[in-house]
Amino acid sequence: MPIATVNPTTGQTLRTFDELDADGIELALAEAARTASSYRRTTFAERSALLTRAADLLEAEAQDIARTMTTEMGKPLAAARAEAAKCAKAMRWYAAHAEGLLADEHPAPDDVRDAGASRVRVLYRPVGVVLAVMPWNFPLWQVVRFAAPALMAGNVGLLKHSSNVPQTALYLGDLFHRAGFPRGCFQTLLIGSAAVEAVLRDPRVAAATLTGSEPAGRAVASVAGDEVKKTVLELGGSDPYVVMPSADIARAARTAVTARVQNNGQSCIAAKRFIVHTDVYEEFARLFTAGMEALTVGDPMLEATDVGPLATESGRADVEELVEDAVRRGAIVLCGGGRPPGHPDGWFYAPTVLAGITPAMRIDQEETFGPVATLYRVADLDEAVERANHTPFGLSSNVWTRDAAEVELFVRDLQAGGIFVNGMTASHPALPFGGVKRSGYGRELSGHGIREFCNITTVWQAADPG
Repeated sequence: MPIATVNPTTGQTLRTFDELDADGIELALAEAARTASSYRRTTFAERSALLTRAADLLEAEAQDIARTMTTEMGKPLAAARAEAAKCAKAMRWYAAHAEGLLADEHPAPDDVRDAGASRVRVLYRPVGVVLAVMPWNFPLWQVVRFAAPALMAGNVGLLKHSSNVPQTALYLGDLFHRAGFPRGCFQTLLIGSAAVEAVLRDPRVAAATLTGSEPAGRAVASVAGDEVKKTVLELGGSDPYVVMPSADIARAARTAVTARVQNNGQSCIAAKRFIVHTDVYEEFARLFTAGMEALTVGDPMLEATDVGPLATESGRADVEELVEDAVRRGAIVLCGGGRPPGHPDGWFYAPTVLAGITPAMRIDQEETFGPVATLYRVADLDEAVERANHTPFGLSSNVWTRDAAEVELFVRDLQAGGIFVNGMTASHPALPFGGVKRSGYGRELSGHGIREFCNITTVWQAADPG
């Protein structure tokens, strides 16, 4: 895939970029290693001041970088501005909280004596250079939610961003540089996927984090495993959205529309499978379908647009194949089901609701990365849990019920990294984020995320120095 800005609204290639050659990669690695050896000695106060400055710059430039994101991958402009604001918020959160999250730990005195020591400390020390392989769907947020904690922990970052968002990638490297971070603290590498293995195998790179597809995750994990290097993976998702009879059905249906089409339906944590109790199925299906039909599809630069184009032509083809397979095998199209009229040039796909889904359909098990929802009717809570867990993924989940006992059963039995009750899944800097099963491993955000790329070090001092 060439490194280029291709406007998904028009299909036009706006800019192309040369891939970094071997000499350029070596210079970046050498600079990252040099910087890591000194930056790790900076104080939390120094790092906090730098990250706060980056947040200030990002807030001042939010409109400009939002337009860049919309141009490169098609998200509605309002959503792009909100993404920039969320990134600034995360930077400020880590600038304020990192020192406390990584404070030294002191075991209980009895345990210290039992260990034959006069003093024991547990320290969180930076691992060094971390490679981040990031996707295009949230081209700013996916990077910042790695970069903010990594930089506050004293690590340095190398960014290999998706090849269709090069301008956003370059902006990120420039942002941290202009904020005053030392050269080499955060560098954007304009490289293709084929160059990732050599970078990851380089002994100067200590660890890697990847957000992306399952095949990409397997590839990075395989190389990192061979090199015995730490990885954090956030991969695909096919999140269930369970609606039970006690729920506020009208509110659940309204939220379901947003949960499915956020970012034009291209979100790992978007609700994708809508599992509804038979007693309220008809009402929910009617309200949900009406809400999906009412969405405005169009130019993402216009404020009135709800759903823009898919980011890539191949991505739309993948969605089309899944829907066509489902329909061919008996799925019922309640709305949408194809390309919307009036958009002959861009990579648009109509908001779609499918019912009558069976295990014979690919869409039942594969992740749909576009504004397509699948509806399932279930008889009771047990069937709802079974259906929700009937997926290779386990990123997050949504449950709508006002029955406290049902909530506890769902929390006990759902196989997912997150369970959101009476609301849609969202990420927040204070909350751990990640999945189970084929959705990956490790956690981002919160204290759990910042500690992923720390060397947890035990310091034991003898009771009798002599």
